[in-house]
Amino acid sequence: MDGFLPIYKPAGMTSADVVFKVRKIVHMKRVGHSGTLDPSVDGMLPIALGAATKAISRLQASGKIYTGAVQFGFATTTEDLDGEVVERTPLTEPFSDAEIDAAMAQFKGEIVQIPPMFSAVKVNGRRLYDYARAGETVERPKRLAQIDNFARTGATSFDATTGTQSFPFIAEVGKGTYIRTLSVDLGRKLGVAAAMSQLTRQKSGNFTLEQAVTLEQLAAAVDNNQLAQLVVPVDHAYANLPGVDITDAQWPGVSNGGWVDLPQVQASEVILRRGGILKAVYTRADNGIYKPLTMYLANDGGQNATN
Repeated sequence: MDGFLPIYKPAGMTSADVVFKVRKIVHMKRVGHSGTLDPSVDGMLPIALGAATKAISRLQASGKIYTGAVQFGFATTTEDLDGEVVERTPLTEPFSDAEIDAAMAQFKGEIVQIPPMFSAVKVNGRRLYDYARAGETVERPKRLAQIDNFARTGATSFDATTGTQSFPFIAEVGKGTYIRTLSVDLGRKLGVAAAMSQLTRQKSGNFTLEQAVTLEQLAAAVDNNQLAQLVVPVDHAYANLPGVDITDAQWPGVSNGGWVDLPQVQASEVILRRGGILKAVYTRADNGIYKPLTMYLANDGGQNATN
């Protein structure tokens, strides 16, 4: 069984925990996920089964949508509520909606982020969170992030006793964006310490939270021999590419990874199908002939797929 499972990851579990549980439920070793969610974050976690793991990077390239909340007045080691408080800037009065909205609008477009120390980014072969847990510091690489929308979605709440202000938001972002860091940078732009206080991933890999199934629902489907009803075909990762049904004459060459002339196609990449089943993704060479990019050859949709 190859394809994607739109899984709901509850808060309190790591993404690796979800992969482990899915492996046990569906009795498959070749299982992966598309885009790590922090343990405290819940929401959509696309899971790839079998040959679909070859399309994870393509799935990750699509945008993501999050809803969450940010809190002004203090900062933590992890940039969310899981870490220790390292800075306090109590507010004597709340920011106005207009001030917050204007600051958030300045983040739209391509921005530069410095990933948090508690993140999976590698520096000199080690994850940043390994340095952080060891009490070490290291220069973190700057990264470009695409922010399509970052906006307040509700009223703010001000606590005069603690000097904090919080509000909900929506963030529509590109691959690799840290919403924790976006929250912290928003506070910095307004001159106060800040932390992300809640986060839910609403959309990832063109899967929405409404499509998500729980691990319990997945287990029930397997018990009732209904797993196939939940699995989304591998083609989902290539939904933006044109498709071509290869002919009997073309099949021997394609099945051996050969180049193929597709004069009816002008796109840089194309899906090749045989009998309606995904067989390969090809890319256009400089001479206009298409060459293999990713192969999915088996008749069952890719069980024995090869690069």
